[in-house]
Amino acid sequence: MAAERPFRLVGVAGTFDMLHKGHKALLRKAFEVGERVVVGLTTDEFAARMHKPHEVAPYKERLEELLVFIMREGQLHRTEVVAINDPYGPAAWDDGFEALVVSEETAPRAEEINALRARRGLKPLELVVIPMVKAENGRPISTTRIRAGEIDREGHLLRR
Repeated sequence: MAAERPFRLVGVAGTFDMLHKGHKALLRKAFEVGERVVVGLTTDEFAARMHKPHEVAPYKERLEELLVFIMREGQLHRTEVVAINDPYGPAAWDDGFEALVVSEETAPRAEEINALRARRGLKPLELVVIPMVKAENGRPISTTRIRAGEIDREGHLLRR
């Protein structure tokens, strides 16, 4: 029998470019705490508006990599991936959500989502905040650092 999970529906979101150890920790936490998980994946248009300091792989590539990971984790049957075109996604207006899984870095955005929900008369979401996953040198793993050739997706240093 499956373990009892505290939430029926949780949301997690990101660009998930160069899917790395930090992204995987975030997703695994969502699978751990939610019976169903909605993964918001930023569209190409939204990613462009975010002015990231590096190129971002096309949506189709990011989606494929994400789905392969979800499948390998055995979680495809209870996961829905949705395209998001703003920083809030469906969690800002959908009353079915009970919790959001976020990193320390994105927790302020989750607070904004709860503020939007309050204005709409919806109950606030529980926030499950996970620490940033660190590379070998103690600094957070990020796609920016990976694309710069500083670390790999597991956080191993490539340049000393």
